[in-house]
Amino acid sequence: MVSFSNLDLFIIILFFAIVVFLGFIPKMKEKNNADSYLLSNRNVGMFLFVLTNVATWYGGILGVGEFTFNYGILSWVTQGLPYYIFAIIFAFLFAGKIRKASLFTIPDKLEEIYGRKVGLLSSLLVFILVSPAPYLLMIASLINLIFGIDILPSLFIGIFVSVIYLFKGGYRANIFTDAFQFFVMFIGFIAIVYFASTTLGGFKFLEINLPATHLSVSGGASTTFMIVWFLIALWTFADPGFHQRCYSAKNESVAKYGIIISVFFWMIFDFLTTTTGLYARALLPNMENAVLSFPLLAENILGSGFKGLFYAALFATILSTLNSFLFLSATTFGRDFVFKLKREVNDNNLVKYTRIGLVVSSLISILLAYQFSSVVQIWYLIGSVVIPGIVLLIISAYVEKLKISSFYAITESILAISSSIIWLLIRPFFTKYLIISEIEPMIIGMLVAVVVHIIGMSKSAKL
Repeated sequence: MVSFSNLDLFIIILFFAIVVFLGFIPKMKEKNNADSYLLSNRNVGMFLFVLTNVATWYGGILGVGEFTFNYGILSWVTQGLPYYIFAIIFAFLFAGKIRKASLFTIPDKLEEIYGRKVGLLSSLLVFILVSPAPYLLMIASLINLIFGIDILPSLFIGIFVSVIYLFKGGYRANIFTDAFQFFVMFIGFIAIVYFASTTLGGFKFLEINLPATHLSVSGGASTTFMIVWFLIALWTFADPGFHQRCYSAKNESVAKYGIIISVFFWMIFDFLTTTTGLYARALLPNMENAVLSFPLLAENILGSGFKGLFYAALFATILSTLNSFLFLSATTFGRDFVFKLKREVNDNNLVKYTRIGLVVSSLISILLAYQFSSVVQIWYLIGSVVIPGIVLLIISAYVEKLKISSFYAITESILAISSSIIWLLIRPFFTKYLIISEIEPMIIGMLVAVVVHIIGMSKSAKL
């Protein structure tokens, strides 16, 4: 049971009020200007670039709590370390090239290199990748937990708070709100780590009260499990948010070094969230629902005011990603589906289509949110199925030597996704054969993608 003082509730409501207020500050200077609405005139400086890039990376914060509660520091090994590595690679090899391309979306680039069919297929894959539904569900769950509002109206409240300012101010409104939420999320998690360490004890408390596996690198998980999560970090290359922020950067230097600076802040925040999850498991080992590990830890160690601040931090961490994914989803709908299917040749109607996309994406997210149970499972499933079908195509689109023909590009995407799904469905039949049953769907999908890509490269070399 969670209880809140009037001060806690005031802080949480004040947080939402400030977010909405900040979201309405930006104004479009030119009506129907796609660059202004979708990418803030491609003029985002280093400060705002870093703040929004860091804030939007942690939307599944309750999933991080669930993962850490169940597996310990394996959470950092799988959800932190590989992303730092791939983000730095992305910064040095791709960020500048993406900014220089001056496009709008990932499918824009893939269509430019591989043709219309690949562009449309990648639009569908990106639309799946940026689904705001799981983040909306987390927001609604917290609203339900705090205010006792039923889940359906909580979903509508969550989507309303996210979409109202995006509809008017576009990407710049997204940036302003994310910048504020960056500070809230760090302050809230610094506070709970401080109170946990001072009231419960330091590392010795964790060492005594945690299972030994929680302080080991593997966390008791299998090697293939760790490998797949490492491969899922390839999501970094296919992350539409990364590409969007690079397209919006003031110059190539901001895109490149902004990502590198972001990695530093990710390391700090990962330390805070992992430590918080470890304290939750040590203090509340018999918790039935690990998704609530962060909120229930706060209930046990934080006093009036600080609890409200921490819940505001949880909302900030989720909402900054929810509004970003919602806008990306709307952009994908407007730019990569409607705009291209109508075969328009100029960008005059992009703002209108994106606003329609905000409404469509909002309704789809509300409907899908009912289907989700575990955020970790959602990440795992989407990553295992979608990433193999798109990641090599994105990389090759910016590396001349890796390019293949359009035929092999569409073949690679379809076969990689299909093989992942098929293996996902038939793997349960091999439970008697341990070695085979431990092969994860993403490994199958990536192997197929690599094989087809190599064949495609060899054929291209002969031409």
